[in-house]
Amino acid sequence: MTDTQGNSGRPQGKPGTASIGSGLIALVIVALGVFALLGSWYTIDQGDRGVLLTNGALSSVVDPGLHFKLPWLQRVEKISLRQQVLKWGCENQNDCSGLPAMQAYSRDQQPADMRVTVNFHVPAAEVSNVYTNYGSIEALADRVIARKAPQEIKTVFGQYDAVSVIQNRAKFNKDVAEAIAAVTDGPVMIDSVQVENIDFSDAYEQAVEARMTAQVEVQKQEQNLQQEKIKADIAVTQAKGRADSVKAEAEASAYKTRIEGEATAEAIKARAAAIANNPLLVELTKAERWNGELPKSMIPGSTVPFLELSSPAAASN
Repeated sequence: MTDTQGNSGRPQGKPGTASIGSGLIALVIVALGVFALLGSWYTIDQGDRGVLLTNGALSSVVDPGLHFKLPWLQRVEKISLRQQVLKWGCENQNDCSGLPAMQAYSRDQQPADMRVTVNFHVPAAEVSNVYTNYGSIEALADRVIARKAPQEIKTVFGQYDAVSVIQNRAKFNKDVAEAIAAVTDGPVMIDSVQVENIDFSDAYEQAVEARMTAQVEVQKQEQNLQQEKIKADIAVTQAKGRADSVKAEAEASAYKTRIEGEATAEAIKARAAAIANNPLLVELTKAERWNGELPKSMIPGSTVPFLELSSPAAASN
């Protein structure tokens, strides 16, 4: 009786406390399991590849699509296969956004600031190599391209003088692209290289402008000289034409005079021959031209014109 009363006097715990605590623990475990299960599903976009790591070790390269990984044991690093761009220089020196400068000297020691871009991508077959040896595309670009390309660009630029690099811009761009591709020995593909701008110093550009102005003036004077020469040639041609015309007229006039003289001479010759063959032709001509009137006044002792009186003896003969 005494023990029973003693036990009844001890404090008793609240009913259900242990069951609530167990329920909360179970709820937390379930929630963690759900979150872990949901976090185990992942997707790889088209244009990317996934590097599946198990406890930090590379397990496989994952293609685009929906995939599953072990919670807490595996993780995925994404490597892009899309085209990437490296840039040097900028249009506005006051707003380069941290881009590295690209300054070089030409063969004739002319300094120039250039704006250059290099486009590249990682081949799908090189994804594991990129992650294993470089860790990321940024590190790959820095070690394989960014450290080598500037020197190659400067070397090629130094093979051109300031005038030829402007006149042969396409060839210069091609030479730069080939030089960068030749020294790029990592798991990367160079797609293209563009030398977008070459900016020489203000002093050089002013000298070029002055030289061009002088050349334009020389060309203008040469054009004026050519115009004057053409005008002189036209004047000579016109004068020669007039001289030829005068000469032709003179020759025509001389020819006409000669022909008329020859005709007159032939007529005189023919008349002389006719007179010689017929002496009475002269008297006939005189008679034909006489108007039948005698002169109104005559010199004493002169004969009557056109009348020749022969003696009776001669007439009878």
